[in-house]
Order: sequence, then C-alpha cells, then structure tokens
Amino acid sequence: MTTRRNFIKMTALGTSALTFGKIIPSAFAREQKTEMDFPIVLSTWEHGLNANEGAWKILNAGGKALDAVEAGVKIPEADPNVRSVGYGGLPDRDGHVTLDACIMDENSNCGSVAFLEHIMHPISVARMVMEKTPHIMLAGEGALQFALNNGFKKMNLLTPESEKDWKEWLKTSEYKPIINIENHDTIGMIAMDAQGNLSGACTTSGLAYKMHGRVGDSPIIGAGLYVDNEVGAATATGTGEEVIRIAGSHLVVELMRQGKTPEDACRIAVERIVKKQPQKSKEIQVGFLALNKKGEYGAYCLQKGFNYAVYSKSIANKLIDGRHYYS
Repeated sequence: MTTRRNFIKMTALGTSALTFGKIIPSAFAREQKTEMDFPIVLSTWEHGLNANEGAWKILNAGGKALDAVEAGVKIPEADPNVRSVGYGGLPDRDGHVTLDACIMDENSNCGSVAFLEHIMHPISVARMVMEKTPHIMLAGEGALQFALNNGFKKMNLLTPESEKDWKEWLKTSEYKPIINIENHDTIGMIAMDAQGNLSGACTTSGLAYKMHGRVGDSPIIGAGLYVDNEVGAATATGTGEEVIRIAGSHLVVELMRQGKTPEDACRIAVERIVKKQPQKSKEIQVGFLALNKKGEYGAYCLQKGFNYAVYSKSIANKLIDGRHYYS
C-alpha cells in the first residue's frame, strides 16, 4: 500500500528527475551553440590589423590558435615601420634594441624570452623555449645563444630611422613615457580556433630609451599574457611596470572565471591600477584585452586612444576604440 509519506517522496523524486532532465539538455544546448562567432582573433593597436590578417589565414583554414598567434605577431615583428616591436623597434638609452616575448597554448604550455638582442622573431624563440626546453623563460645572452644554436640568424635590429631618433633623444636624454606614443605599444594577440581552443602571444621592443636591461610585462606569463582554456585569455599593453604590479592578465582571466564579462574584467583590472597608483595612473597608458570561451571579447584602458583589432567570421578585421577610465 502506498502511504501518504511514500507518495510525497515519490512525487518529489519525480519532480527532481524532470527538473534534472531539463537542465542537461539546456546546458548541452549552450555548449553546442552554432551562433558562436569563432574562430576569432584579437590584437592590440592598429598594427594588429595586419597581424590579424596573418593569423586569420591559419584560423580560417581550420588551423590551431597557437600557430595563428605566432604567425600573426611575426608580421609586426618584421615591419620596420612598427617602432615598438621587433625589427626597427626604438632602442634603450644605450642604443640597444632588446626584445621581450611570450607565447601560451590551450594546455598551459608557455615559453618566453626577455632582454633578447639580434633576433628578428623573438616570438618564435619563445615558442621553441616552450617546446624544446624544460624551462619557461630564457633571458639575455642565454636566450641569444639558444636562438643561434637552433638556427635563428643574428642581425642588426637598429634601423637608420630608429638610430636617428635615438641620437636626437640623446641631446636631452629626457625619459618620460608619453601616452599613446609608440614607445610602449606592445602587440598582444589572443585567439580561439575552430575547435574552441585558446592561445595567445605577446611581443615588444619595450619602452623606448629604457634603462639597459629593463624587462617589462610582455614576456611574463600572468602579466602581459595569460591563457586558461576553461575560461578565456587576456593580454596587456602600455607601461609594463604597472601591469606586473597587479599580475594584470591573470587577474583579468580570474575575473572572467568569476563570471565577469571580458570588458568588465578589463575595467576592474584598470581600476586596480588607479587605486594602487592614483597619481601615476593619470600620466601613463595601460590597456587590457580579453576573450572568453563563449567568443565574447572586450577591452578597457586608462586613457583615451587605445584601440584593438578583431577578426572573425562576422567581423572583417575591424579596429575598435577601447573604453577608458579617464575622460
């Protein structure tokens, strides 16, 4: 005989089963959304447009995000007209072009080089560090020796134009980063491929006329770049010291893990810089760019003037102005 108590238990179990049955298809449907706009690639600054073109050729053909971000940032690395990345980058105060770069894939594999001279493509050296060594970062002479031992060619990265500008700077030797002038315009690139996997790359010649030996945020995993394939990816640009101070890109990804949108995550990171350095933050530029696993993206910066490029199935390589903290 079915008692009233047993009937209530059976009814409750049946209701739970029905509810559970509704939840599973709903979650599955979200994971299988066909309207998600990926593959997708994003990169910082106007020189990201050309970089995106290189990355998109790989992504659109079904290639891996890791291959795409490496190929993409190699374009500004080799462009002497991009004065803040690679060949043609503005030198340090002693006339040396020193490069920083890092790369990270969907499995948290990462590689980095810092204070590297004479090599046009530090991003490829960083990838080789990731794939061929037990380490994550090589620096200075050790990074150069590793590159040369692995087939990279030594060359002079100081172009006549950059040398002329450096010699002009020597007349006053005034060192003060200027907001949105190409003395800190790192290219950071993040991408998601057709398989839904994320990767990122970051490469720069660093602050113009910096102290010899200075390393910024760009080669530091968690500062200039961070990728978590369960959550999203983020990259940073601007005055690297302030990005390092808050472990910026890692912070942005962790905020997305908590449910924040990419733009809100970037905004909160910028606000943290303001809180820690209220006066200094008015005189510098820092920007963050983020992409989550849903294909949503966003950016935020300290000052007006930061922009980023996005390329996807529905967006044909568009340059977008980032929202900013100071008016």
